[in-house]
Order: sequence, then C-alpha cells, then structure tokens
Amino acid sequence: MEPQSLSTRRERYEREFPEYKQPVEVGSFSLDSEQRFFNDRRKLRYYVEPDANPMFDLKDGYRDRYKKRDESVKERLDNLLRWVLENRSAVSSDQTMASPRALEAEFVTRRGRLTKLLTTPYESREGWLLTVTMFKGTLYISEVETEAARRERESRTERHEEMTYWGYKFEQYMCADDDHSSPDPTGVVNANEAFYTVVKTRLADHKLLFSNEVDCRDKDPAKDSSPHATSAPDKQRSNFNRFKLLRWWAQSFPPGVPRIIAGFRDDDGVVVAVETFPVSKIPDRIKTERNCWKPNVCINFCCDFLSIVKRTVTEDDPDVVYLFSYEPYRDVTFTVHRNSLYSFLPSWYVEGIIGSQP
Repeated sequence: MEPQSLSTRRERYEREFPEYKQPVEVGSFSLDSEQRFFNDRRKLRYYVEPDANPMFDLKDGYRDRYKKRDESVKERLDNLLRWVLENRSAVSSDQTMASPRALEAEFVTRRGRLTKLLTTPYESREGWLLTVTMFKGTLYISEVETEAARRERESRTERHEEMTYWGYKFEQYMCADDDHSSPDPTGVVNANEAFYTVVKTRLADHKLLFSNEVDCRDKDPAKDSSPHATSAPDKQRSNFNRFKLLRWWAQSFPPGVPRIIAGFRDDDGVVVAVETFPVSKIPDRIKTERNCWKPNVCINFCCDFLSIVKRTVTEDDPDVVYLFSYEPYRDVTFTVHRNSLYSFLPSWYVEGIIGSQP
C-alpha cells in the first residue's frame, strides 16, 4: 500500500460547494443521569423564548447543584452502536454481491468527528487523532485523545471548570422538560444527561450515518436549537466571527440544525442578552471579514478526507485500525495498527451484527 497524506492547505479546497443532501432523522436515543442508554426520547428538552433582558446568573448552582461528567471516560461510538443494533431495520442494507455492506451507510460516526474535519483547514492550535476501521463494508470513525488534549484536560483550572458549567447552566435557563412547562433553573445540572438524534445524509458520493446531540427542540419540530453561552462579542468582533461562528456552524450544519441561540455574558457570568443566529445566514455574516473562514473550504476538506479514507482503509476487519493524525500546519497522515489498543468496535456489536445477518 502506497503511503498517502492529505494536504490541509486551504487553497486546495477553494472550489464549488459539493452536494450535501438534506439530513434525515432516522431515530434518537437518550442518556440518563448515570449515562445509561435508552432507546427513546426521555431526555428531549424544549426551547422556551427568554425575556428581552434575561440577566441569567450562570454561577448559580455550581457549588451545590452540579454533577460533572467524567471526561476521562471516552464514549467512542458505543451508544450509537447500541442504537444501530436495536434499530437494524432503519439502517440495514439490501445485501448483494455488488453491495455487501451490512448497513446502508458507508460511514458511521458522531457529529463531533465531522466538526473536527470541517474546522481542520482553519485549526491552528489543536491536533486530532481519528481512528477508522472497516467492518462488513462500513467504515466506522472514532477518536483517540491526543497527548496534548489529555494534558490540557488534566491541568484545567477551577475557573475553566466553572466556565464549562456556565454552558450547561445556560441550557437549563433556556430549556424545559416538556412542551407544556417552563425551564427550572433551581434543579441540578447533570452533565451526563443527553438527547441524541441519529441522522443519515450524503456528502457528494459519501453516505453518512451519525449521532447528533440535540440541546433542545422547538415545539415546531423543524426548529431544533443549539444554545451557547459566550462572552460579549463587541470587545472582539473579529475573533467572534473567526472562531465562535466557525465552530458553531461546523457543529450545526451537518445535522441540519436551523438556528443557534447565543447568550452573551459579562465577565461575572451573567447573561445580559440573547441573540438568534440562523445557521444558513452565518456564511453571509462572515463574507465581509478579511481572511476569514469559508464554508466551501471546510466542506471540501471533509469530503476529500472521506475519499482518502475510502481509498486507504482496505482491510475489512474490526481488529485492524487505521489511525489518521493531524497536527496544525501539517498534512494528515495515517498508520495501520492490528490487534492494538486502538481497536474500538466492541465484541458485543461485532457479534450482534454477525448474528443478525442471514
């Protein structure tokens, strides 16, 4: 096999935006307060429009009503794989000699991996390690924590931990447990709880199936929202457009989330204003910014990465893992690992897929 690499130089991806099929939700699942999987919608929350002058205190409850998630425990793809096993009819392929895949999708992953790929041409601070394995014709993409990311996680300051809480707290102020109630900011903020949709779509000729965490849903199901709390952009409008909007767009575009609800806070963690950003309008907002990011560069890089994965990952074996590595300002490269610690498809999933085939 010839060594291959993928350039991250932006000018390589300055071409027409590829076809991206409208994402379709094919299912959903929930994680409870202990991160247990449920094949239902019990953790779905609903967006409630805030007052014009919210004055949300994001510090409230940090000391006494906050259950952190253990970030040293990496989920990989396990919960999505549990959903696949319980919903085979929604994602199975009609197997033929021409298409031997067990699943209809060519790629199975989480939304966060796609976000990393979309932002890579403009990422100058953090590298990544993506693991890919082929099983029954489908390519599964997971992630390994980099050494730099591990060091950063283990050395976080108390201020950083509190500011992480502020994001969860903002969601609590904005979201209700059902479509007939109001948000309850007096309750516990539990970072383990989550609601995910499972989405299928196609980017150029790449068929994708991925899980997507949904913070809340409007009473109108076409209006999913993604609430984010951030510092006031007036102090640094350029950085807001270059970095915040890039990440928000890259998180929201793949699953088709139509709008982002941004809470702008002061340095003391008090939300003083809330603004809605339609995701489809974000590219227009950054057009006047000099040397800013471009959506077509992001999506073309992602598309080319998936293409090189198809050409590179040739061994259909869950014990064979291709490790793709990116460091800022360098090309993406890969190495191959057999029966290693990088293997990530659990035996219960492999056996479940094999056992369900005719």
